[in-house]
This record gives sequence, structure tokens and C-alpha cells, in this order.
Amino acid sequence: MTRTVRGARVLITGAAGGMGRMYAERAVAEHAASVTLWDRDAAALARTVDELGAISRGRTRIQSFVVDVGDLGAIAKTAQRVRREVGNPDVLINNAGIVRGNRYFWNTDNGDDTRTTMQVNALAPMYIAREFLPGMISNAYRAARIVNVASAAGTLANPRMAVYAASKAALIGWSDSLRLELEQSDHGNVKVTTVTPSYIATGMFAGARGPVLAPVLEPEYVVDRVWRAMLEGRPLLELPRSVRFSRALRGLLPTRVFDRVVGDGFGVYRSMDRFTGRR
Repeated sequence: MTRTVRGARVLITGAAGGMGRMYAERAVAEHAASVTLWDRDAAALARTVDELGAISRGRTRIQSFVVDVGDLGAIAKTAQRVRREVGNPDVLINNAGIVRGNRYFWNTDNGDDTRTTMQVNALAPMYIAREFLPGMISNAYRAARIVNVASAAGTLANPRMAVYAASKAALIGWSDSLRLELEQSDHGNVKVTTVTPSYIATGMFAGARGPVLAPVLEPEYVVDRVWRAMLEGRPLLELPRSVRFSRALRGLLPTRVFDRVVGDGFGVYRSMDRFTGRR
């Protein structure tokens, strides 16, 4: 799987549009055996399936399941259907995510904001991976990949997105720990890639401003980089490179100095001031 996903079974969450759809298009173009799409938007999912089917011309089986990954109880039921109807995936891309922004934490709602964000961004990837990992591990001679799309927000604190930052920090900690557990247990056929991009121009972060040295990224660029990292089994992908630089400074500088130099000076702490998100 170092070059293509040809012949592999691929499952993507949040796949009805945006970057999820782009990952699906890449899998179809490389003649994956099957591409399974998860999304809560039934209408958009149906359109995506039709359009991908036209592209694949029967070379790749396109399967879709309407599921809200924030409904943790629905994950096991849907995963059971996937294993029965399609087979255990070789590639799992945990792409689905949500953001609630432009509010300080005390103005958020525990139910609609905090609980939902943590369920979709942090818990759902864990639940989904837990469903399919045993099958990936048991087939030791078949390469498998898990991609967990986190965020640079999970590596640096940022006002007006406290819960989102927390959810992505949790995802990063779990994802890289899972990678180490697989390596420690000699399950080398399953490789985990954690992705920590800055803002991406998908509409999800409409209104957000890219800090100095971290411009808003184009989704096509991110998908290409993530795809290559996934195929190579790279442990961590930070986009742009300044994310790594900021993380290094966070470890070197005293907190108040970091706040002034990077948070305020680079504009990180004001990047969400004009956030609107998808309308």
C-alpha cells in the first residue's frame, strides 16, 4: 500500500462532501476494491454515491451508510452492517468533525456544544477504530491504515474554540498512543497517521484568519499530502510546517512569553475573532 490503495477496502467518515469526498475520489481513481462512505446528510450522500459511481464505472464498489457519528450507539450497528455487507476495511479515514466557535467557553451549551463536539471529534474516531481494528490486526499479512484528522488547535491553546481544541488534543493523544501500542504489539501491518492541519478553506472555518506563517490551506493540497502520508504509513503530518515550529516554541518559551510572541504577535489568539463557519 506504499503507492496506491488498489484492491483495498476504504472507509471514510464525513464523506458526503468536502475533503471526505475528495478522499473518496482518490480511492476510486486508484481502483480501490470498495469505498464505503459514512455521513449524516442522506441527500448529499446519495448524490456523492451517484457521482462516484459514474467515475468508477463499476471498477470500485461504492457503498454508503447514513450515520451520525455523534450518535455513539449507532456506530456499532453501522460497523456490523459494513462488516457483513462490504467486509472489514483496510483503510479507515476518520475525517468527520465539527466546530462550535466564536464564543468564549462560558457562553457555550454543555449539550449542544461541549458534549456534541467531544462525541464527534474525539470519541467517535475511537469507537469506529475499535470496531474495525480487530479485523485489521487479525489479517497480519494485509497492509492496513488508519488516518485520524485532528487539528493544529489540538497542539496549541486558542481562544473562542476551547472545546474544539480539547477534542482535537484528545484525538491526538489517543491516535499516537494507538500507533505506539500497535508497534509495541508487533502489529506492524496496521499503521496510524495523525494529521494536524491549520485552518482549511472548506467552509467549516469560514471567517477564521490564518496566523502569520500559517495561511489558510487549500483542501486539495491537504488531501494530497494526507493521502501520501497515509500510503507511506507516516506517523504524523503537520500542515503547514510552521505548526511544528509553533509547537517547539511552546515547549521552549515561558507561557507568558509564548502568549506575547506567538499568540498575540503571530495572531493565533485572534484568528477566530471573525469566525462564522458554515451558514
